[in-house]
Amino acid sequence: MRQLGTTLAALVLAGAGIAGTVGTAQAATAVSESAVCETGWGSLEKHLWSADDHKPPLTNIRTGQHECFDRMVLDFKGGAAGATGYQVKYVDKLTTPITGEIPVSGGAILQIAVDPNYDPATGTKSYPGQHGQPLPGVNVTGYKTFRDTRYAAGLESEVRVGLGVRARLPFRVMQSGDHLIIDVAHSWNATS
Repeated sequence: MRQLGTTLAALVLAGAGIAGTVGTAQAATAVSESAVCETGWGSLEKHLWSADDHKPPLTNIRTGQHECFDRMVLDFKGGAAGATGYQVKYVDKLTTPITGEIPVSGGAILQIAVDPNYDPATGTKSYPGQHGQPLPGVNVTGYKTFRDTRYAAGLESEVRVGLGVRARLPFRVMQSGDHLIIDVAHSWNATS
């Protein structure tokens, strides 16, 4: 009887060892399956100046979260890829020539400048942002990188957006049809 108890105890311990090994293997697999994120975008200014006099008006700004970055999308009415000029850069303060500094929360401020903010067909304002206020309909609470958004009316038809981010991080700017897309990486290294 004693030998049976010893054998049973040995089997239980062996089973626990195997289960522990499987658990460790699964954890190692989960770590190795972390997202490999492209972050070689840099943090220097990115811009494209458009000579087109018929620039599509800004109509909406929205944000989203992704595994490797937070994304802001500016929507334009009836624009073609490349028709919208932009300037995206880190700044010490979000300012306008007329009103001065607009406070933006975060460890760094990414300034996005585009135009126009009026519909050329009607002459009316095309995006409902209010100077110095958060972007309407945009809530970045809980985002890994984004901290705050602010609208700033620039000179003439220029629109400036202050995007408060956790720190100065790599970003990229892309255009796709009616959209200007700004991605800000969660980190400088290649994993999320």
